[in-house]
This record gives sequence, structure tokens and C-alpha cells, in this order.
Amino acid sequence: MYSKQASNLLAPIGAEVGDRVRVVSRKQVYEGLLMPRIGTGDTGCLTIKLSNGYNIGIDSASVSRIELVEKASKVKPMAKEREAAGTVGSSKNDIVILGCGGTIASKIEYKTGAVHPAMTTDELISSFPKLKGKSIRSRMLFSLLSEDMTPEHWQKVAEETAAEIKKGCRGVVLMHGTDTMHFTSAALSFMLKTPVPVVLVGSQRSSDRGSSDSEMNLMCAVAAAESDIAEVMVCMHATENDDVCHLHRGTRARKMHTSRRDAFQSINVKPLAQVWPDGKIEPLGKHVKRGERKLAVDTKISTEVRLVYTYPGMPKGTIEGAAKKSKGIVIAGTGLGHVPTALIPEVKALVDDGTPVVIAPQTIYGRLNLNVYDSGRKLNAAGAIGHLCDWTPETALVKLMFVLGHAKKTDEVKKMMLTDMAGEITERSESGTEISRKD
Repeated sequence: MYSKQASNLLAPIGAEVGDRVRVVSRKQVYEGLLMPRIGTGDTGCLTIKLSNGYNIGIDSASVSRIELVEKASKVKPMAKEREAAGTVGSSKNDIVILGCGGTIASKIEYKTGAVHPAMTTDELISSFPKLKGKSIRSRMLFSLLSEDMTPEHWQKVAEETAAEIKKGCRGVVLMHGTDTMHFTSAALSFMLKTPVPVVLVGSQRSSDRGSSDSEMNLMCAVAAAESDIAEVMVCMHATENDDVCHLHRGTRARKMHTSRRDAFQSINVKPLAQVWPDGKIEPLGKHVKRGERKLAVDTKISTEVRLVYTYPGMPKGTIEGAAKKSKGIVIAGTGLGHVPTALIPEVKALVDDGTPVVIAPQTIYGRLNLNVYDSGRKLNAAGAIGHLCDWTPETALVKLMFVLGHAKKTDEVKKMMLTDMAGEITERSESGTEISRKD
């Protein structure tokens, strides 16, 4: 709550959190939305959200006058039928937007100041007038923070995406939280063979902020869904500026920064394309084109897989313990793909017992090479999978889940893991400085 002094300024004009007010202080006049006082803030400081999206604090002792400009509009709840359908347009050749939650689908709850993944797809589209000229159908699958996504959600997204493609949509856009978007994009890349674009999109900053990237990312994602790039991909800012987005292949995308708008990067390869909000697209690499393959959906996976990062001083038994009640394990090794020498016998014991052990690089960039150092050769001899692969730890994890949903025998698992299924393994690094899988 605000202090008594601040409340005495608001009460006479009936101003409440969420209302638009004009505050006249000794130095300047400010106009914006009245925000709640944050828990650790000065109780006598009024918090106003300006039209540029930023908040300022005004000492109530410096306020000479405050005016109520506009009461907050009361949003009528949507009918359940309309909220479920979420339809804007009805053409068979629509772009379909499926909501999975995340910041891009978030809004401010002005009573608490919190950001909630509670915006329906219809509400989101109404927030971006530039989309109104598009032929779009939309509906919400679920409203989740991406850290709460599970492999079961990946399966649901894949099935619902395939269902929309079967209906004849032109492309699918999936609104998703950014924290685990690269896990979902990798999963969909293995689960779906798509004849149309499937584009995951998110935002680092909510739409109420002046620095929000949500509108540009969404516009670029819709443009990508209208393109001829028929792959699962991630669409996010290419730079910190509001100029262009990159389209990253689903198995190659990774979030590389906690908060930058250009947090997503393509690992070990170039992005598939760059796309501008006006719809212009410039391909940057080879891609599957629209209509080149028929739709196929396969959501069989095993969730009994673990990902373990090695570190100096890692106790004996750690890898063995992580593998308990698991059908497979991915180890993010150091450097070229190394595990502490003392733990290599644990790897061999697991492999001998029929539990596949996959190696991925902690370094993220670069290719595994288990032939350079003695520890790597011992790991390779122990039966670890991954020599000369350049997948990311997250993609290796998701791929092992998918492979174990289809194969049980060690030789079959190894063969599938070492076969490029969705662009997750390249034959030669694009930098031209590293060993290739053929060398």
C-alpha cells in the first residue's frame, strides 16, 4: 500500500492502480498509468508507467496536484466458446497461431505489478493491429511459463500442429516462452516432418515495456510462416536493434543470454534466413522447401533420460547415480568431450549394462573429438556415443529421448544417434577450421 500522504493525493480524485493520471510536481508534469507500489519501495513514492513503457517514481511530497485522466477500462471476460476457438478469419489457407504461454503472451496485472502468462491468443492479436490484415486463425493450447513445459507438452504441441497442417493451413506460429524454447524446437524437429513452415516465437520483454521485442518478433514469425521454408525454426531478434530477425533451425537454436533481445543464436551453423517485419526474407543456407515432403508426425519418446554436466572434483558414483531409473544419459563433457578419468569406468559399466551414454560439448560451439587425448580415447572405447558430432547438449538430450522411443538395442540406438535426422549434426563445420565427420 501507498503511504498515508500518497493515498491522500489519490483518494479525492478516486484514482486507483491501473488508472491514467497526470501528476504535477515542482519540476515537471508526468502522465501515465498508476502502478502498484513495489514491496521494497518507498511507500511515499508514486509509481507511474509512462507512454514509452518505462516506470518512474515521484516523491509524493513534491506533488502539487494530481488529476485523473482516465479510469482503467474493465475488460469483459471472453465467452468460453470464443476463447477456446480464438478464431480471427476462417480461410483454409490461414496462418495458424497456437499459444503455449511465455512472455510474448503475457500481460501486466496492475494490482500486483506481476507479469502473467494469461493473455489469450485473441487478446494478443488485438494488441497488434498490424496483424489485422492477415488471414489468421488462432487458439490457445495452454498458458505456461516455459520452465514448466514437459515432454508431454512437446507431444501435445506436435499433435496439434500436425492437426492444423492436415486442415490445410499455410503455416503455423507457436508462441512460446524463451527459456526452454530451444528444447521444444528440437523436440518438434524430430517429431514432425512438415510440408509448411512451423515457427516458434517468443519475446525477452513483455509487450507493455518500451523495449519490448514482442511485436517485431511476432510480425517476422508470421512472415516466416508465409514463406517457403518448410522446417521447424525459431524466430527472434537478430540484433539488439529493431531491424531484423533470424530464423534458426530447430535443432540448432540456443538461448545464449539471459535478457538480450538477440539472445538466440544458431550453433555451429548459419541461421536459415533473416526476415524483416515487412515480410522480406533473405535465405542464408539450404532448407527444405514448402511442399517438398509429406506431413508425418511421430511423438513416441522416452522421458527416462538425464543430462549431467561434468566438473572438476566430480565425485565417483555421480554418473552412475544419475543413470539410476534412467534408460539413457547425456553427459556434457569438457573441451572436446571429456569426462574425469576416474569416472570413465562408470560409463563403461552403464554401456555394458545396456544403458546408452551420449557425450555433448559444454563449450556449445565446436565439434566433439574423442581421438585427441587419452581420456577421450578411453571414453570412446568405453562405448560412449558422440565422437565427431557437433550437437548441443539440449538437442542431444531430446534426440536420445526420441531415439529411445523407437529403439532398445544398443547398436540400433547408436546408429540412430549418429544419423543426422533433423540437421542436428553437420558433416563439416562452417568455420572450415575444425575436423569433419569424414576426416
